[in-house]
Amino acid sequence: MSREPLISCEHCASVFRRHELQPGETATCSRCGTILWRYSSVSLSGWLALTLAALIVFVVANAYPVISMSVQGMTRDASLLDAVSMTWQQGYNATAIMTGLAGFALPLLQLCVLSWVLWPLSQGREPLGFRPAMRILGMLRPWCMVPVFLLGVLVSVVKLAGMAAVGPAPGLYAFGALTVLLTILDRLSPHAVWRFAEQSGAVPVHVPSLEQGQVLAGCHVCGQVQALSSHDHDGPAHHCVRCSAVVHYRKPNSLARTWALLLAAAVLYVPANMLPIMNISSIFLGDSGHTILGGVVELWHTGSWDIALIVFVASIVVPLTKILALVVLAGAVQWGSQFNLRPRTRLYEMIEFIGQWSMLDVFVVILLSALAHFQGIMEISAGPAAGAFGLVVILTMLAAMSFDPRSAWDQESRGSRRSRPADGNIRAATGQNTA
Repeated sequence: MSREPLISCEHCASVFRRHELQPGETATCSRCGTILWRYSSVSLSGWLALTLAALIVFVVANAYPVISMSVQGMTRDASLLDAVSMTWQQGYNATAIMTGLAGFALPLLQLCVLSWVLWPLSQGREPLGFRPAMRILGMLRPWCMVPVFLLGVLVSVVKLAGMAAVGPAPGLYAFGALTVLLTILDRLSPHAVWRFAEQSGAVPVHVPSLEQGQVLAGCHVCGQVQALSSHDHDGPAHHCVRCSAVVHYRKPNSLARTWALLLAAAVLYVPANMLPIMNISSIFLGDSGHTILGGVVELWHTGSWDIALIVFVASIVVPLTKILALVVLAGAVQWGSQFNLRPRTRLYEMIEFIGQWSMLDVFVVILLSALAHFQGIMEISAGPAAGAFGLVVILTMLAAMSFDPRSAWDQESRGSRRSRPADGNIRAATGQNTA
């Protein structure tokens, strides 16, 4: 076997030799079409600078309010932490915990972990605790929802525009800059960091030697391709030779866990849409409860059809799409379907991409509850549907993480009786110029 570094496709398990790319190129899986890696013109020092800049902007974004509201001469400002605190005081602890973690604690931890590992890597040294730090980074990335919070601020401004004078505050501009920086840093996955560590010489390059009765599998944390015994697919867990994470040939009990999580999400989706997600008490409008769909209709009637469309897509279309799409994917694997594997892979990628955007309405509710808190004049509080809807988002994201798209390609391999790439058939990735 060649001593070139190897990479495994996370969606179909094909194994490739990793080679250097030219500017503007991406390496694409020749089997399922998944992008394996991209050319990066940013050095480790550049990534470190972006991370430190994001940390500074993060502090500014949370130190200042993001929006202000005035009613009859009284003004109230709100930051993300103010909104979380007010939601907690109103007794909706689960909603406060979910939004506090997704909008503040987890993004902060992600930036701290990146700073911790990039600083020594930029000097050619292996960071202290590099392996557990990369495992933590891999767990954090899907749950950091700063861009969703920024969109929630904009929706909140539109919702309040007809009831009071509202305007942006300094924190909003910082959150805009933070969203841009975090979107750039999202390309710095644990797999990419490990590749940088290999290129800088901080960690050795490990190329497995495939022996009789062994198969190749990639670590989901660091991407290291390694040899596993072909007789232990369902046996004791293996530990990655590079980062010590548990490596499974395929995710254990993938379908059972996916179906269970989807069922729980579907059950909670009913109260999330039937119960009020927001309660309004006002001397002008009286007392009223608003469901998610009711809020969309209200935005439409006030002339904000564009914002109404955004909320409708994020809060109604996206959760239903995730549930139905995962049902289709899990059902196809359950029934052994070998058709449309590439489109099914693209569908799974879409589910992964849109996963967090359903949290939009929950962020909107906590912001409104923090802003519209004028005793005796106007008060907005979270409703019981906010916690249920947040749990629907979490459960559907966990269901997507539990599903193993490689199992569908396994069925295709068995059906066509071709040798499986995971059994040692190492392919050449397709290079595409995207400049």
